[in-house]
Amino acid sequence: QVQLVESGGGVVRAGGSLRLSCSASGSIFSINSMGWYRQAPGKQRELVATSTNGGGRNYADAVKGRFTLSRDSAKNTVYLQMTSLEPEDTAVYYCTMQVLTGERWSIIWGQGTQVTVSS
Repeated sequence: QVQLVESGGGVVRAGGSLRLSCSASGSIFSINSMGWYRQAPGKQRELVATSTNGGGRNYADAVKGRFTLSRDSAKNTVYLQMTSLEPEDTAVYYCTMQVLTGERWSIIWGQGTQVTVSS
């Protein structure tokens, strides 16, 4: 069974930075897409940033120029570097990966990590 473990959340003042990490463990043959979503209180989960194994990147308009997704395929790890944080970025951040286990692809989610930005 594949699990994603996230770390790096916390409380930061507006204008500050945080780096989130998410590592996959278990029986993994391959990973295609890796990404981050977030969910603020009372709102739906929304895309933050995603990447494909081919190197493509996709960012939400709200975070373009401030957040950077990177991945270390050798470590089955994805990162989210967040800079110039704003109170509106406060949310639970979830990582997700498309993982090949056995003969099928599955979408796996992490447990979420809280990011709180104070004004």
